[in-house]
Amino acid sequence: MTQSFPGQRLVTDGESNGRAGRPVVVIGAGPYGLSVAAHLRAAGVPVRIFGEVMGSWRHAMATGMFLKSTPDATDLSAPEPGGRLADFRRVHGEPELTELTPIPCDVFVRYGQWFQKRYVGEVESTRVTGVDRTGNGPGFVVRLAGGEALAAGAVVVATGLNGLAHIPEELRRLAPEGPGQASPVSHTSHHTDLSRYAGRRIAVIGGGQSALESAALLHEAGAEVRVLVREGQVRWGVTPDLSRPRMRRLAQPASPLGTGWVLAAVCRAPGGVRRLPAAARLLLHRRALGPSGGWWLRDRVEGVVPVHTSCRVARAEVTPERAVRLELAVPGSGSPDTLTVDHVLAATGYRIDLDALPFLSLAFRRALVRVPGSNAPQLSGSFESAVRGLYFTGSLAAPVFGPMMRFVAGTGYAATRITRDALRWSIPRSS
Repeated sequence: MTQSFPGQRLVTDGESNGRAGRPVVVIGAGPYGLSVAAHLRAAGVPVRIFGEVMGSWRHAMATGMFLKSTPDATDLSAPEPGGRLADFRRVHGEPELTELTPIPCDVFVRYGQWFQKRYVGEVESTRVTGVDRTGNGPGFVVRLAGGEALAAGAVVVATGLNGLAHIPEELRRLAPEGPGQASPVSHTSHHTDLSRYAGRRIAVIGGGQSALESAALLHEAGAEVRVLVREGQVRWGVTPDLSRPRMRRLAQPASPLGTGWVLAAVCRAPGGVRRLPAAARLLLHRRALGPSGGWWLRDRVEGVVPVHTSCRVARAEVTPERAVRLELAVPGSGSPDTLTVDHVLAATGYRIDLDALPFLSLAFRRALVRVPGSNAPQLSGSFESAVRGLYFTGSLAAPVFGPMMRFVAGTGYAATRITRDALRWSIPRSS
């Protein structure tokens, strides 16, 4: 049963008028998958989209978390006016959000579900288990967990960060059977409820938003928390100024990712980023937005949760009592400090890795050209890979198009270009 939302316009497959033939298959139903599917449907292209609507936002973020992005940088891309977050809030009689209003994740999830009903239509929750080329000519065979195999004119991979969570090897060795909630170490993406750790000693590894917000939630749930940060200090965002003077706006132009000319440039011209040398793009991908905490989170962490900077985990082991003993390398210290905790929460980010996509066979992955120095797909200006008709978007495209693809703000740029190019694959071949 699907949920009904006020103001929705339910899209059906019958609205894919004007074109017939093999559908475009979209894998992933997060902000990028939904935006691409919405634009394809509006262009009359038959689409089948697989995934759980806003699945990562529902299952890979702890209850009580907020988005770091501002409302203006949180709009999915609709093919017509009326699909912005502000429109969703207005339809539901909810007050408009400003830059001074952190957005709860559950609000964003409801917005995504509303957007799906209004612009996308049916999303199939069946898992995609395989994508292969057809035996003759362009096109793909897409295999599903239920045993169905369907022909597709093109495939768009919009799986976000699913399966890409990174845990350093030193910590991963704590859990030979795999990290998770019940093991000595887990990743922040493994949790929807951190209250399970109330009364326990937790070490949070990392200095970005995920680490700092998780630490705040753990502390507020009654856990004994320490945050371990490699950098020399914790960086915090600046409280937005809604009335910046004109000269200040010229000196530091605003962008969906923050203020400053560099961020403004990469947001306004992702295609220009793509034309940079690979080494420069990867440097930009890694450093344009370093780890930091949202301005609204600072009061919940500073002076409340112990944060240890300039330290890293040199060695980790599980004790006979099933606790975790961490040896910490601290510059200037004659010997490593030690810390014993009940659980380690790794807020250590994600790694773009084509080999982590289980639905792509080894032979298929070998046909993909990768960005030199990385395991990310090399893409054309329309997000097409070296395999014709196969597109990658969202975080998987960030090493090519820049950091905006790591955020919802990039959905419009990606969806319009993929749709324009993918039109050619949905037209049936003449007999």
